[in-house]
Amino acid sequence: MATATGDTPAIPADRGRRLAEVILASSRRAGLGPGSRLPTERQLAADLGATRTTIRRALAVLEAEGHISREVGRGTFLRDARWARAGADGGGGPGAGDGGPAAGAGAARGQNPGGSAGFAPADVMAIRRMLEPSAMRLVVAWATAADFGEMDRCLAGGEQADGYDEFELWDLALHRCIMAASHSPLLARLYAVIEDARHGQFWGDLKRRSASRERQRLYQADHRELVAALRARDADRAVEAMRTHLARVSSHLFDEAG
Repeated sequence: MATATGDTPAIPADRGRRLAEVILASSRRAGLGPGSRLPTERQLAADLGATRTTIRRALAVLEAEGHISREVGRGTFLRDARWARAGADGGGGPGAGDGGPAAGAGAARGQNPGGSAGFAPADVMAIRRMLEPSAMRLVVAWATAADFGEMDRCLAGGEQADGYDEFELWDLALHRCIMAASHSPLLARLYAVIEDARHGQFWGDLKRRSASRERQRLYQADHRELVAALRARDADRAVEAMRTHLARVSSHLFDEAG
């Protein structure tokens, strides 16, 4: 059986996410806004009574979800909230201010907090394979230059990911921003339930057991092809690219489990 990549000890996803929310809430209470620099990892660890490894995981969550940017030699900065994943604070994300996709995503979480995390992985995968390929036609029609910039950011994050946990964050982020690029509040609301299920323990355990460096490389190649098809405004190619990618993921998940 394949093993997870990377040598860094795994930190439970919910622990990293909870700490990410604490960091974000603390920065806002301090009056920090877009462009403001966050304290160093060392300072955050001292302030929050956490290890630097755990702080690093929380910052990785915030970066993948669009809340922060990390610049080598300069520090960590808060980003424009319109690119942030709804859920950490109940807002943000593309379109949140005008009832757009992120507003719908936040609403979905509010209606069923934590309920979707226990869905069976086979059910999650079946619905993803029904929903995501068809959605590519909307993305081709409505994605903006800013949306493609965000996709490129997530692709770059996946390329630079150090091990399974970090790659999974960027994988989630890429699929999220692709679906948000449909600019459909209803679609984003539906996808929010799927995304929450991917944060659940059942999905996470299965995905981790099926992980390998070679599979990570294949997924990243799929992602590049998908974004290229979307950028070319080729709907048929984008639909096929998403179908191919999800079929690969499904095969890896359930062949390994069987």
